[in-house]
Amino acid sequence: MTGQVRTVDGRVAGRRGQATRQKLLDCLSEMLSSSPYRDVKVIDVARKAGTSPATFYQYFPDVEGAVLELAEEMAKEGAGLTALVSGRSWTGKAAWQASEDLVEGFLDFWRRHDAILRVVDLGAAEGDKRFYKIRMKILNSVTNSLTEAAKGLQAKGRVDKDVSPAAMAGSIVAMLAAVASHQKGFTAWGVKQAELKPNLALLVHLGITGRKPTK
Repeated sequence: MTGQVRTVDGRVAGRRGQATRQKLLDCLSEMLSSSPYRDVKVIDVARKAGTSPATFYQYFPDVEGAVLELAEEMAKEGAGLTALVSGRSWTGKAAWQASEDLVEGFLDFWRRHDAILRVVDLGAAEGDKRFYKIRMKILNSVTNSLTEAAKGLQAKGRVDKDVSPAAMAGSIVAMLAAVASHQKGFTAWGVKQAELKPNLALLVHLGITGRKPTK
């Protein structure tokens, strides 16, 4: 049935097996936050989880396979970012609130999943279609919602007819992803989070509404 966890050879894992599998994923996630992806070995993950490499291989073909599992779980959560845009009002003060919420949600998501997102970005940049699809799954959910928001404003004459909603939305999301993945860099430049967020929100607001925000 849906939701069953299976071993590599197709057997359904029991409650204990599921717990072991999850512990392996948790340990791998923790290790990725402090070690380069390609330095992480099966034996190290198994040892940290208090089990053996043989047990690891019952659930995953290799480290990359386990990383993809983590990435897929993250992508499911990332799809929820669309709620920060879809159904929101993008006029008046509500538009500024929506812009702030989108920026806050985006930066928070990237901070919480920084380690696995770095691996996903690396894999996508190297041409691995599996990682590329996961990255796009996360970004598309927000891009599509922003595109619809911009189209709605354009249909009402609030946004210039020469603006391409899809191009604008895609550019905004690409900007948010780049900034979110470089948050530590901004700190090194002397930019505080308290300064970064409102300026990002301003760019989002200007891009979607074409107007200065009403606060």
